[in-house]
Amino acid sequence: MDFQTRSTPDGIECRLTGRLEFTDHDRLRDIVALLDGPKARRFVVDVAGLDFIDSAGLGMILILQEEAEQKNIRLIVRGPRGDVKRSIDLAKIGEIVTIET
Repeated sequence: MDFQTRSTPDGIECRLTGRLEFTDHDRLRDIVALLDGPKARRFVVDVAGLDFIDSAGLGMILILQEEAEQKNIRLIVRGPRGDVKRSIDLAKIGEIVTIET
């Protein structure tokens, strides 16, 4: 998984590409660290560029949600499609995290 970030007036956007899998758990620390940057109200994780997500990747989204919530930042997962959308729907992540299609 690769990611790129950009600042917006009210938060941070992080665009993920490739595959979000167990082997990416070290990269999660880099993404979580972004929550400690300039005060943001929203943290958008754009997953439109993901081709695959496994159960560990779904867990990483939940970890991000927990970290964001502790800092009073709203986490939004944007643009899931294909198999990634199906995995997010099956895991009912939308009951915990805001999903924007």
